[in-house]
Amino acid sequence: MTLPHRIERDSLGEVPVPADALYGAQTRRALENFPISGLKPRQAFIWSMGMIKRSAAEVNRDLGLLDMEKAAVIIQAAQEVIDGRWNAQFVVDPFQAGAGTSHHMNVNEVIANRATQLLGGNLGEYRVHPNDHVNLAQSTNDTIPTAIRLGCLWRLDELLGALNDLTSALNIKAGEFDPIVKSGRTHLQDAVPIRLGQEFGAYAKAVERDTERIRQAAGGLRRLGIGGTAAGSGLNAPPEYHRRMVKKLSELTGLPLVESDNLFESMQSMADAAAFSASLRTLALTLIRIANDFRLLSSGPATGLDEIRLPAVQPGSSIMPGKVNPVMAEMLDMVMFQVIGCDATIALAAQAGQLELNVMMPVIAYNLFEMMQITIGAVRVFTERAVRGITANQAKAEGWLAQNTIVVTVLNPLIGYSQGAELVKEAAARGLTIHAIALEKAKDGTLRHIADGRTVSIEEIEAALGDLRRLT
Repeated sequence: MTLPHRIERDSLGEVPVPADALYGAQTRRALENFPISGLKPRQAFIWSMGMIKRSAAEVNRDLGLLDMEKAAVIIQAAQEVIDGRWNAQFVVDPFQAGAGTSHHMNVNEVIANRATQLLGGNLGEYRVHPNDHVNLAQSTNDTIPTAIRLGCLWRLDELLGALNDLTSALNIKAGEFDPIVKSGRTHLQDAVPIRLGQEFGAYAKAVERDTERIRQAAGGLRRLGIGGTAAGSGLNAPPEYHRRMVKKLSELTGLPLVESDNLFESMQSMADAAAFSASLRTLALTLIRIANDFRLLSSGPATGLDEIRLPAVQPGSSIMPGKVNPVMAEMLDMVMFQVIGCDATIALAAQAGQLELNVMMPVIAYNLFEMMQITIGAVRVFTERAVRGITANQAKAEGWLAQNTIVVTVLNPLIGYSQGAELVKEAAARGLTIHAIALEKAKDGTLRHIADGRTVSIEEIEAALGDLRRLT
C-alpha cells in the first residue's frame, strides 16, 4: 500500500515526501541515506535547535533582515518545537552526514513548513523558506556546536540536583552508621579498623568532588560561537549578529551565556564538549567503584561480608527461591559502563576534526545527551531505591573486626612491627584473636617494649586494644 505523499524539489531533483510530514526533501533524503540505528535526536537537541531558530528570527527581525510577518510565524513555529509539540517530526539518525547538515535541515524544514501553515499555506509550498528565512545568517557550522552546548546546559541543573541528592543520602547514612566500628580492607585483605560511617562519608565526598568537576567543566560550554556561520568567518551575518544572538539566547533560555572570543576556534574545536564529557566519565568511575563496594559489602548474606543490607526491590532468581540480588548497584554499573563508552566515542570524534570544522558533531551531540539522560535517571533511582534504604548489620561488621588480626597495628608504638607480625602469625595458627594472644604474652612477660626493652604490661595492652572506637 502506497502512503499519500507530496513531491518536493531540492538541488538534486524531485523527492517524494509523506503528505502530512512537516519535514521536507532534504530530511527525506537523509532518511533514505542513513537507515543506520533507528535512533532519533534527544529532546535536548530539539529544544536547543528550536531556541536557536527562535532567537535568530527575533534578531534578524530587529536587524531589519526579516520582515515582521515571516519573523512572527517562524518565532511561533520555533516555540512549538521548543515546547515539544513536533518531536515526532525530527527523524534523522544521529549516524549521518558529517557536521549535522541533515539534522539542521530537518529543523529548518519543520519550522518552515509549520510557519507556512500558520500563514495559510500548504505543506511544501514554503511561503517561509527553510534556507532563506529560517536559516538566515546561520550555518550548520555554528548552529550544531551551539546546540550541543545549550543542550548540555539545559539539563545541567537537573544532573547536579540528582548528584546533590545522592551526596546528601550518603551523608545521612554516614551519620547513621558512625557508631559502627568495622574492619577496614585494603587489597581486599583485612586492614585497620574504621567506622562504617567514615566509609560512607568518603563515598559522599567523592560524589561531591565529581559534582564540582562537572560544574566547572560546564563553564566552557557557556561560550557560544553562534554567528560564526561558515568556518567561523561570519559570512552573511551582520557584525553585531553574534553579540545579539548570545544576548537573545541568554534571555530566552535563562542560561548565563558568553560570546566566543575566537569564532574560528569555536568552529574548529570540540574541546569544551570533550572536557565536559570527561567530567561525566570521571563521575562514572566513582559511581562504579561505589556500586561495586556496595555489592561486596552486601555479599552473601550467609557466605559473604554481609555488613550492609540493600533494599530488596525484586526477586533475584527464576529458579532459586528467596534469592535477592543487588540489582540497583548492578544497574548503576551498566549505565556507567555505557557512559564511559559514550565518552570514548566523543574523545575520538573530538580529535577527528580537520582544519576549519569538526564533522563528527552529530555523534558528539547524541552521546553527550545520552550520557546526561542515563546518568540522571540512574543516579536518581540508585539514590531512592538503594542508598536511602541501606541498613547496617552491626553484629556482622563487629564480628569480622573481632577476628581481624591486623588490629595488631595499634600495638606498634608499644611492641614494634616485628613482634606484631609474630603475634599475627601465632594468632592465625592458633585461631585466637590478637587481643587474646597479646594478653597471654603480656601475662607471661614475653612482650617487650620497643623503646626500652621492658616488659609490656597487661594494662598497656588493654589501653591500646580495649576500645577500638577511639582509634577511628
